Amino acid sequence: MGAHRRKCDWCGSGTPIVRDMEPINPEYQYWCEECARALIIKGDPIETYRELEGEPIYGRLLEEHCTLKRFYSFVTA
Repeated sequence: MGAHRRKCDWCGSGTPIVRDMEPINPEYQYWCEECARALIIKGDPIETYRELEGEPIYGRLLEEHCTLKRFYSFVTA
């Protein structure tokens, strides 16, 4: 199933913008923008991820909302 036909694994309705490449729970790999933002604000951002839309949407969310000083990994392949 392609990323455009998938739904967010958390809310079940949003279009995924990011995939967690090292999920703690494999049932929650694909996240829509709203759920991904909530993770960041909660203090539990995705650390190793792949952007799905070709734009750095998740990267911008990290810049805007993340106060933690961690290193994040953008996976390209």
